[in-house]
Amino acid sequence: MHRYRSHTCGALRASDVGTTARLSGWCHRIRDHGGVLFIDLRDHYGLTQVVVDPDSPAFKLAETVRAEWVIRIDGRVRLRPAGTENPELPTGQVEVYATEIEVLGASAELPLPVFGDVEYPEETRLRYRFLDLRREKLHKNIMTRGAIIDAMRRRMKGQGFFEFQTPILTASSPEGARDFLVPSRLHPGKFYALPQAPQQYKQLIMMSGFDRYFQIAPCFRDEDPRADRLPGEFYQLDLEMSFVEQEDVFAAVEPVITGVFEEFADGKPVTKNWPRIPYAVSMQKYGTDKPDLRNPIEMQDVSEHFRGSGFKVFARLLEAEQNRVWAIPGPTGGSRAFCDRMNSWAQGEGQPGLGYIMWREGGEGAGPIANNIGPERTAAIRDQLGLKEGDAAFFVAGDPAKFVKFAGAARTKVGEELNLVDHDRFELAWIVDFPFYEWSEDEKKIDFSHNPFSMPQGGLDALNGQDPLTIKAFQYDIACNGYEIASGGIRNHRPEAMVKAFELAGYDEQEVVERFGGLYRAFQYGAPPHGGMAAGVDRIVMLLCGTTNLREISIFPMNQQALDLLMGAPNEASPKQLRELHIRTNIQEK
Repeated sequence: MHRYRSHTCGALRASDVGTTARLSGWCHRIRDHGGVLFIDLRDHYGLTQVVVDPDSPAFKLAETVRAEWVIRIDGRVRLRPAGTENPELPTGQVEVYATEIEVLGASAELPLPVFGDVEYPEETRLRYRFLDLRREKLHKNIMTRGAIIDAMRRRMKGQGFFEFQTPILTASSPEGARDFLVPSRLHPGKFYALPQAPQQYKQLIMMSGFDRYFQIAPCFRDEDPRADRLPGEFYQLDLEMSFVEQEDVFAAVEPVITGVFEEFADGKPVTKNWPRIPYAVSMQKYGTDKPDLRNPIEMQDVSEHFRGSGFKVFARLLEAEQNRVWAIPGPTGGSRAFCDRMNSWAQGEGQPGLGYIMWREGGEGAGPIANNIGPERTAAIRDQLGLKEGDAAFFVAGDPAKFVKFAGAARTKVGEELNLVDHDRFELAWIVDFPFYEWSEDEKKIDFSHNPFSMPQGGLDALNGQDPLTIKAFQYDIACNGYEIASGGIRNHRPEAMVKAFELAGYDEQEVVERFGGLYRAFQYGAPPHGGMAAGVDRIVMLLCGTTNLREISIFPMNQQALDLLMGAPNEASPKQLRELHIRTNIQEK
């Protein structure tokens, strides 16, 4: 018999009754029932009930065993007594009567419980992550993550993509976040950068004559903490294709992502035919470029109903050309209590309030706004929004560029509060036609809004003859349930167009050559039209595991302060290490 086990703790069935088994694992739970000990023995594969009574030669040692001790047991497999079976367990029909126990690893007192799903402080969970990972839910999430990545690989290869590995030590690039820099010992005073994304490399792979690339790529960004991204590093399903237009990328990617969601959705509906939503439409209807389409609320521009009206606050605002009034429909929300609650919420968000109209029995509007604009305008707003008695509408006014984020948050709040959101489904959509440039208020200049390597719609002609802030890009995102889960574009593969695009953002040709020399040189020697995208592995896994915390699907994450509490990183380098790297620290006193 094997030194440690003849079976795993998830393997024994009724067909094994009467045989001798050897199991090894952790003592998950120990129960004393009138002198008879029951040990739930757990390993990676499952859990088996072990029974030890006073007649067993193993009983004396069994009495000393505690939770999370690692033990080996030998014993006889038998059926559980009638009425004590556990249908929740694959091994629930049987138990093992232990005749021999060996302690393989005793455990100190536990800093957090492994049995059960008790909430525990995050600092403790991360410091003792090896214990946290023994807990059933988290252990299952990590295994699901691996299975999802396997499914991605399988489906990508089925679409004709080939997997490549791109360098980890590379040059700095303008991906929109700070680089992690790595000092070079062999080249004093110079630094490598960890890749924010394999963007340039995957384009160079297309320059090299390969046709369909993909990679489960680690990416590194020295960003401030964000709720929807782990500090420091994350993984993406990265891909690129040659001789393609936008529709070709969509046709290749959509079945991969849909298939992965369907495989792991646990029966929840998944969008079959993804809608294509232009960026401008998404911002106007949903107040975000990553809309949660499970929420049926769509905002509408109702400015004309307030222009010249008796509601002077909005009427005066609309005298400025850029200002608008948007309405957020609130089906079933037509009660004073709910409207007052939304108004209080808005004030808590730093707004002066949230104007509203309620439609009472008979369809008459009520509330201060309705009283000021009169019944005709109130009825016109109701008709435009498709509302009825018992419903409400909420209003935001001013420059949409300034209020759009709040309007989107209000739409989300109304949908959640009125239970309009169907949480048991996955709604996927393409967001398309992103603006190529945006105005940077901090730097007082035009900057790239999304990805600097994308092809502007209209190509070089648009760059030469169009207001830069009106140029759209062949850029696209995938949105799912309020999260951006992928982003990509058709690439700008013409060197003269690449230089012009960067010039408009304040870079001269020499800077382009210095910073993107490899890509720039490659474009001189026959560059194929190409495009691709990258999907966030962590966010996809998070959605499919039904959690909103990325730490629940990552095996050894940092905390929100970018500290690895388990390994103690970052830590100080020794004077010898710093000398070898030709580095002297200059820490500013706080």
